[in-house]
Amino acid sequence: MNILKEEQSFTEEQEVTTAEQEPINEAGAAESQAEEMADQEQDELARLKAEAEEQQQRYVRAQADFDNFRRRTQKEKEELAKYASMKLVTELVPVIDNFERAMATVPEGAEVESFSKGIQMIFRQLETVMNNEGLTAMESVGQPFNPEFHQAIMQVESDEYEEGIVVEEVQKGYMLKDKVLRPAMVKVSS
Repeated sequence: MNILKEEQSFTEEQEVTTAEQEPINEAGAAESQAEEMADQEQDELARLKAEAEEQQQRYVRAQADFDNFRRRTQKEKEELAKYASMKLVTELVPVIDNFERAMATVPEGAEVESFSKGIQMIFRQLETVMNNEGLTAMESVGQPFNPEFHQAIMQVESDEYEEGIVVEEVQKGYMLKDKVLRPAMVKVSS
């Protein structure tokens, strides 16, 4: 019986030792698990912060893109409105040229004089309408040759002008507001 008691006593001691160790192990495991969860939460928080920052940057870029688009669209609308009559004016410029040619070749006479005055009145009316739309004739003679405004068709010798100056205007050039509608055809001194 003594042996049984000793074994029982030894078994009880082991159980007590194991029972004492279990709370220590459980407390350590719980602490370790809590640290692991805190690390995971920190990682998740950092990830969410990075994602929020990225979304904020995307929002700022999208807002800037939209603002640029709005400004560009507004500018295009203003330019379209400004030059809406460009097609019509372009088609009427040759009519003006023909009026000028016709008035330059009017023969003398009583009947022709009244006809000539009528043509001149119509021309002035057309010219006024075109000026109201922003059409202006370029003054080229005596100006330095500029390929943005002039189309040189020939070079001529000139004692009156220096080299590179427009000597004669063969066909008028026109500006529509601040754009060249048609460059002037000119002769340039060489």
